[in-house]
Amino acid sequence: MEPGEVKALSKPLLAGFCVMAALVFAGCRSPDTYYWGHYEDVIYGMYAHPDRVPPEVQIQKLEEDVHKAISANKPLPPGFRAHLGYAYSEVGKWDLARQEFEAEKKAFPESAIFMDRLLTNLAKK
Repeated sequence: MEPGEVKALSKPLLAGFCVMAALVFAGCRSPDTYYWGHYEDVIYGMYAHPDRVPPEVQIQKLEEDVHKAISANKPLPPGFRAHLGYAYSEVGKWDLARQEFEAEKKAFPESAIFMDRLLTNLAKK
């Protein structure tokens, strides 16, 4: 895979992710229902300071949150696993990205159309 191919995949993923993030922030936030952890900070940092929050940092923080959510017995919010999958795809970890997109689709069936599109794009890798 050439470096330009990752950027080509990134644009549709980023556009779709923006739509997903907008839906999440529009009304799904409930601090008592989901374990949010660093999710909002990661999203903000990704857009506001991309040089300070590269995909590797996002992955590290979000993976920590996954473990904390499991230990707190709380579900992750909508879009969380989709973003983690996106971050994995940014660093070329296609299998992990696929797992996260499948997990997002399973947890939030309303995301199936979008997740299926991302999974189709990953299948080309």
